Amino acid sequence: MLEFLVNQLLWWHWIIFGFLLLIIEIFTGTFIMLGLGLGAIIVGSMDIILILSLNSKLLIWIIISLMIIAILFRIFKKEKSDKSGQSNYAIGIKGVVEEPIDAYGRGKVKFNQPILGNTIWHATAKEDIPILSHVRVVDVKGNLIEVEKI
Repeated sequence: MLEFLVNQLLWWHWIIFGFLLLIIEIFTGTFIMLGLGLGAIIVGSMDIILILSLNSKLLIWIIISLMIIAILFRIFKKEKSDKSGQSNYAIGIKGVVEEPIDAYGRGKVKFNQPILGNTIWHATAKEDIPILSHVRVVDVKGNLIEVEKI
């Protein structure tokens, strides 16, 4: 079997194999098959110009594929941003007033998504805001948030 591959594996086999891996990549959504497919296409293209042995083709394919995968993961790596515990991430979040807020006084606001673990917060505002008004967070001051009417 190995001797058959050494004698019969041509450059266009590598290119077809590469395109098959690229098609598989479309359905998987990982960068692994993309790197392997591009590596196979590059090896097939190199095999047109250079006469390479099966061992060297496999070695080149592995090296190129790993380099492409590493580059893709570096380019498309998600920024790890843990916003829990940071007070400024809540700015701009919208909520509804549950307890009226007097100007520079306190009231309560309910949010659809938790802010630092709570959906109901004591709030202050620079103007009077009645119950059921829609508000937006403009500042976080310790355990108190400042809101403005939308």
